[in-house]
Formats: sequence, C-alpha cells, structure tokens
Amino acid sequence: MDVELQILKHLARDAHPTVALVDEYCAEYKDLFKEVRNYECFKYLHLGMISPIKRKSLPEIAKVVSINSAQSLHHFIANSDWSLNELKSRRLKKIKRVLNGQAITVVIDETGDRKKGKKTDYVARQYLGSVGKIDNGIVSVNAYGVYANITFPLIFKVFKPKGTLKESDKYKTKIELASEIITELMESGFNIELVLADSLYGESSQFLRKLAEYNLGYVVSIRSNHGVWLPSGQSVRANKWCKFSRTFSNQKSETRYIRQIIYGKKRAITYWEITTDPETMPENSTSFVMTNLQLNLKKTLGDLYGLRTWVEYGFRQCKQELGWTDYRFINFQHIERWWEIIFSAYTMISLNSPVFLKLNQSVQLEAEVQENNYVDFSNHPQWNHESGWKNTLNNLRLIIQPLLLFWLIYPWLSIFPNSDLLVGFNHLIAAMNQFKPYYASG
Repeated sequence: MDVELQILKHLARDAHPTVALVDEYCAEYKDLFKEVRNYECFKYLHLGMISPIKRKSLPEIAKVVSINSAQSLHHFIANSDWSLNELKSRRLKKIKRVLNGQAITVVIDETGDRKKGKKTDYVARQYLGSVGKIDNGIVSVNAYGVYANITFPLIFKVFKPKGTLKESDKYKTKIELASEIITELMESGFNIELVLADSLYGESSQFLRKLAEYNLGYVVSIRSNHGVWLPSGQSVRANKWCKFSRTFSNQKSETRYIRQIIYGKKRAITYWEITTDPETMPENSTSFVMTNLQLNLKKTLGDLYGLRTWVEYGFRQCKQELGWTDYRFINFQHIERWWEIIFSAYTMISLNSPVFLKLNQSVQLEAEVQENNYVDFSNHPQWNHESGWKNTLNNLRLIIQPLLLFWLIYPWLSIFPNSDLLVGFNHLIAAMNQFKPYYASG
C-alpha cells in the first residue's frame, strides 16, 4: 500500500479548476507551461486580475484566490520556465482567429507611470502622461485594437532611456518602437483599416512613412503651434468653419465645428481643426489633425478622430481595472511578464463581450443552450445589459463571485461545520460553470 501511495504521489495531476470561463480561456495556453503548478498560477492570476479588488499586487491576488502565500505567484513570474514570446504569439493568433478577417482600428500611444527610486530597470526622469509632467517613472509604447467600440490589447514595448541602457540594449526612440509595432502587426496578418495616434507620432515623418509603406489609412493629431516651411509666395489659409454632428460610441451626438487649414497653393499639406465652438476660441480647446484619407464628408473625419479617445480608455482599463502598475518587480523581464499576463486577461474580457461573441455565435449553439434549459444569468439584479468592455467585466465579476466568496468563507466551515451551506455553494458554483456568454449576452 505504501508503494502505491508513493507512485500516486509522483503521477502527473490535473490543474485545480477555478471557474469554467477562466479555465476554458486559459486551456489554450496550457501546453506553454511544463509544470501543472505554473499553469495553476497562470489561471489564478487571470482570476485575480478580473476580480473587484482595487490593488492587484501579488499578495492581494493570493488572498482573493485563497493561496496561503504569494510566493508561488512570484516564483511563476520571476523564475518559472515559460516563454513570454510564445504566450504573446498565441494570444495574437487567438484574437486574429476570432476577428476572422474583420477590419480593425489600431491606436498607438505611450503611457508612463511613476516609480520611486532608481533600482527598477528603465526608470528615469522623463515625461509621464499619467501625471502630465516630467517625473521619475517608466514608459511603454502600446498598441490597442478597436473593433465595434470594443478595445483589445495588441503589443507593448518598453521605452529605454539612454541613461538606463544595459550592455545588450540598443537605444530606440518611441517613434522607432511604434514603427516596429506596426510592422509586427502587419506581418501577423491583421486587417488594419485605420491607425490613430497623437502628435508625437503625427509630427514624425518616419512614422508616417512606415504607415505609407503598408498603405494604411491614418488620422493623427498635430500640435496647434506646429510649423511648416513654405516656398516663397505661398501662405497658410483656413476655410470657413462648418458645423457637423459628432456621433459618440453610445450613439449620442453633439454639435462640433471643423475647418480645413491649407499650407501653400498646391495643398500638399492639409490639416483639419476641430472645436466645440469657434466663437469662444481660444478659451475652448481645439484639435488639429492630419489624415491621408480621401473623405467626402467632414463629419466622417470628425467622428474618426473621435475614436482617438479609445487610447485613454484602453489605458485606463489596464491601469485601473487590471493592475498595470501594481507589480513589485525591479527586473524588466519580470515586469514584461506581468504586463503580458495583464494583456492576456484583458483579451479574455474583450473576447467575452457581445460584439466579439457575435462574430463566432451560431444559431445551433444558442438553440443547444435553450434546449438544455440553462439559467438566464442576466436576471441577476446587478447584471449589466450594455455591451461595453466595462459592462462585460462587471458581468464576469458576477460569475466568479460565488467561487471567491466560497474561498473566503471555507476556513470558517472547518470551525462551524454547515453541510447545507457547503452543498449550497457547490450547487451555485456548478451553476456558474454552466455560464454561456453567447446566451446570456443575447
């Protein structure tokens, strides 16, 4: 008998289940992890990152997923044997497969966050968008996709200031990093319809040449004090302000004004200026944009430029909801792994949104769900019936809630045994595992 126990002890075991929607998403990455414990940590991090806890540090995630110590999660990030590049490649292929050739908008921008001290890799005094000034921090250049008003993460690259470079590093500007991202996305086979970027990239001829190389449409911003050298005898002129109805993602609309700024006689360089009210300028801020699109309607350009707000929205999702800055690592290889797992959790949420589910939803699946009499989870009083990314996150948090509550209360059941409560939790968790997002989302 002792021999049998010793043999069983060394046999490969299955990973502990969490919630079906997390397990099913993570299962596609299972073969990237040689040890079952690493795969379990991968799932626990996804579960912790989408949980409602405010701070997504490893100790806090360990508490919410009922792990005695955060050390195992730290070991998974810092020391375990798995490839970040393979995880990223698998994630991008999954997104591309779900999109199934649909055209997307790509948003390029950088994000910076404060970091104290000088021990963390690539931290330096530089401009940080999160605080709007020069401060000590780390900056990355990011690419997000937008499809039908749902954002999803694509690629990030850290910016390495000259004073922080290691022996194996090569200095690259943010423009070069952004250009590399565009090349990588094109070589991955994404169908990019439009590229949006702020003035850092809009005023870079190098970046615009990269977009032209792939024949990509773009709408980029230009600073209001941006200058252009003109030949002798040519001047700058502005057309009349035209009113248009700016339509937002929630289908509400407001009045805006747009005019064309023409540099020179041949119209080689044309900018557009957008404002809320031209009569109150300069009190009201204006936006200068440049595009290579041949647009017949000024309203179309105004709405296209409005898509740039998805940049800040996408960053907020990582930072405020998933813990982009909550790591406690100083080695960038570890930080990079943390960010890639956040991108994976972010992808999981985006792909569970009604917009993406409809791309792969079939009448047969929906009929099967109805035939099996699944509970309509959308009857929950806190269920959000809108189709946005944060609405989807809210609903997924409701689905994982029973398991998190069970893990929280389970230690008390060893002191105050209650078989009815235990059975009730098991039934509730089993019901959550039947959740079919393509049904509940309608």
